[in-house]
Amino acid sequence: MIGSVLVVGTGLVGASVGLALRRAGVRVWLDDAAPAPLGLAVELGVGERWTGEQVDVAVLAVPPDAVAPALVALQARGVARTYTDVASTKAGVLRDAVTGGADLRRFVGGHPLAGRERSGPAAARADLFAERPWVLVAPPVAEPGALADVRALAEACRARVVEMDAGAHDAAVALVSHLPQLVASLLAGRLIAAPDEALGLAGQGLRDTTRIAASDTELWVGIVAGNAAAIRDELRAYADALHALTAAVGRLAAGGDGVGEALEQVRATLARGRAGRARLPGKRGIPAPSSGVVPVVVSDRSGELARLLGDVARAGVNLDDLVLEHARGQPLGIAELHVPATAADDLAARLRAAGWPVRS
Repeated sequence: MIGSVLVVGTGLVGASVGLALRRAGVRVWLDDAAPAPLGLAVELGVGERWTGEQVDVAVLAVPPDAVAPALVALQARGVARTYTDVASTKAGVLRDAVTGGADLRRFVGGHPLAGRERSGPAAARADLFAERPWVLVAPPVAEPGALADVRALAEACRARVVEMDAGAHDAAVALVSHLPQLVASLLAGRLIAAPDEALGLAGQGLRDTTRIAASDTELWVGIVAGNAAAIRDELRAYADALHALTAAVGRLAAGGDGVGEALEQVRATLARGRAGRARLPGKRGIPAPSSGVVPVVVSDRSGELARLLGDVARAGVNLDDLVLEHARGQPLGIAELHVPATAADDLAARLRAAGWPVRS
């Protein structure tokens, strides 16, 4: 049983861990080298300011290169029976911990794969980890009790626990997390010099693909440095594919005999993208069902979205996702309701009957 936890680091993830654990009935203590976020986290009710109390588990919510020094220092004081971290890279953290002389018998690495493009304790949410994967990386010498403690902590945050070794974890997150961040940043960087009239044409697709480009810069510098080898391999593979696509589009632009082959290469690229996208799991980590989209025009008035969602609930349909796209210069937008494909037509009919303008 976990009755008390110390969270070191009160950024988005650390503060969200504190909120989730407090909701689960755990007493949470907070510490941070930076006084401002610590004070704000305490004020927001994330936890109590730590003054040296012993706890069941210490959570190191600090950058990857700061985990090992913090772990060694806390273990020297006997602060907790079990220690874990939330860093997004694992092999380097374990290597640094060994070099620093940490006791790995009571340490289990952790990585909750959840976040937001906003940072700091003000952006923290108690439900940030709900149904999200939380990877546990236990050193070979880790005691069963330590693993049980960290598993209990992740489950108290309502996360879905996944056990992996450090190398497999780092290779996986390079593909599914670190590469998308860098691609989004590269794409968003192209917008800096774009003319205003071009930006005025931007739709939801551009917003979706660049959303995470708003993430904290210094946080990601540390992540890239900590997983550089695996990220390099993913960037090289992505660059090779991009180079091939660039060459195909170049042949289209030039015209001539190579157009047919170039079109087939573009078609294959798009088809591979659809096939890869279809492999992503849906809610609760299970395969995503065939999805339908019901687009509804929603006025930009207080309570309208809530009224729409109420009508969806009364229709007995469970939403898989909701995407809002605001109409430029108009007080309305489009709410794209993602529902099981088998329910889409019936939901559209019910919403039209309730007076909603449903686009076909």
